[in-house]
Amino acid sequence: MSHYALIMLLAGIGIPTLAALNAALGQHLGSPVAAAMILFCVALLTTTGFWLATGAGYLTKAPTAPKHLFLGGMLVAFYVLSITFVAPKFGVGNAVFFVLIGQLISAAAIDHFGLFGARVTPLETTRALGIAVMALGVWITQRA
Repeated sequence: MSHYALIMLLAGIGIPTLAALNAALGQHLGSPVAAAMILFCVALLTTTGFWLATGAGYLTKAPTAPKHLFLGGMLVAFYVLSITFVAPKFGVGNAVFFVLIGQLISAAAIDHFGLFGARVTPLETTRALGIAVMALGVWITQRA
């Protein structure tokens, strides 16, 4: 289990790093959309490499997947476009603060209702208090 936590910790470190790098690229290019497009091209090449290295047969199931499962691509595009546009104007810390608050809220709802096939974890008082404390901690870090 600890290796999963480490992977997700690294992913968490990557989110504000991605925001800062892509915001700077967008500023350099003069276009957040162009920066996002470059990011997705690099991401496509990276995932293609992983796909080829791990066995390339899984895409044949894609046409039979429920269509709503593909909305994740739109959500990641929205995130990258919005963080690339907003971070230079609002600050990476402020932008990621609101991303984290949104993640806490949506994660709690997804887990509570078991949305999209997630394991059901009811939002009981103790868990809600923990999420509130996490949100308060994120808020405190941005008050400076």
